[in-house]
Amino acid sequence: MDSILVKGNGPLNGQIPIAGAKNACLTLMPATLLSEEPLTLTNAPRLSDIKTMTLLLQSLGAEISSLQDGKVIAMSSHNLDNHIADYEIVRKMRASNLVLGPMLARLGQAVVSLPGGCAIGARPMDLHIFGLEKLGAVIELKDGYLHAKAPGGLKGAEMELAFASVGATENILMAATLAKGTTVIRNAAREPEIVDLADCLRSMGAQIEGDGSPEIVIQGVDRLGSATHPVVTDRIELGTYMLAPCIAGGEVELLGGRINLLGAFCEKLDEAGISVEETEKGLKVARKNGRVKSVDVVTEPFPGFPTDLQAQMMALMCTADGTAVLEEKIFENRFMHAPELGRMGANIEVAGGTATVHGVERLKGAPVMATDLRASVSLILAGLAAEGETLVNRVYHLDRGYERLEEKLGAVGANIQRVQGV
Repeated sequence: MDSILVKGNGPLNGQIPIAGAKNACLTLMPATLLSEEPLTLTNAPRLSDIKTMTLLLQSLGAEISSLQDGKVIAMSSHNLDNHIADYEIVRKMRASNLVLGPMLARLGQAVVSLPGGCAIGARPMDLHIFGLEKLGAVIELKDGYLHAKAPGGLKGAEMELAFASVGATENILMAATLAKGTTVIRNAAREPEIVDLADCLRSMGAQIEGDGSPEIVIQGVDRLGSATHPVVTDRIELGTYMLAPCIAGGEVELLGGRINLLGAFCEKLDEAGISVEETEKGLKVARKNGRVKSVDVVTEPFPGFPTDLQAQMMALMCTADGTAVLEEKIFENRFMHAPELGRMGANIEVAGGTATVHGVERLKGAPVMATDLRASVSLILAGLAAEGETLVNRVYHLDRGYERLEEKLGAVGANIQRVQGV
């Protein structure tokens, strides 16, 4: 099993290109199931999760080609011959559940295993089921699989989600594009990935209004056509690399970055004494004056502070001046990186969904273990400013969400390398 070795090596300087969004691409790929005509995605990230989704769609009968070194994904679902999403594929990745809505809408039936992914807390399918049942689906849980049917086809309906779930909003949105009549989703998720999906579906001929707001209105159509769509910039990769010069020092320009993707995050960086400047090519980030100041953070659905940047922000707060309180309100089991940061000399107290971080002047390198995707990269960020060597083990999580991380950080001066497993 591979590891990442990081040596604290001083300030970082240069440019880092930001890939297309993993979470957006994993949502856009199942949209091919809605149409018999081709769907092509450009600016796709090259990640293991994308390979997993490719395998899942191919198991359903979709034809998929990876072009231009993986940056273009060409798909066609003109001959779907299977409606069962098998556990052996679905267990590897939470986003696999996003085939449920499209298959129901197109085929009238779907059997989908309950999903897997990072062990960061309960992420039930309740809201997905609630929304699809509102559209007329009949869903039963048997032997770890959701058995879904739409005997009379899906029909438009009005609904209000108990929580602004991104996955549920995406599943319902895709299913509603082919439902008869009008669907209204209230308390819908507002993330940029939702807007990106809606843009893609509109390119395919869907009638959607209100995406990016708490109320989305979908007028069902009889069929969807072909489209070519660029995947939106990965705001989580963007935020992660923005934190690298904040932790290690220096100045880095993030190519393709936009402040509107991370408004609440950028506000916290400003409060901590970090400059974020828009350029012609993206965003330039650097500390304003010496040591970063401690700031409190509460994770919230978009446009609030992203839960997927909480672990990375904790790494920054470990060496900040003062005490920071980080409150996790999205996933209840997302502080598993705190003890590993503690092995590096961080002073962190965890009580339920709250972590209190007392900043120390310097971290020390140590062997640590990654527990999930974002925890993996938080430990690497911490290692950039630690004395000595930090060896991050179990980095298979990392490859699910960050393409060529060692190459990108190495290009701006980080001393980082992958150690091959035995």
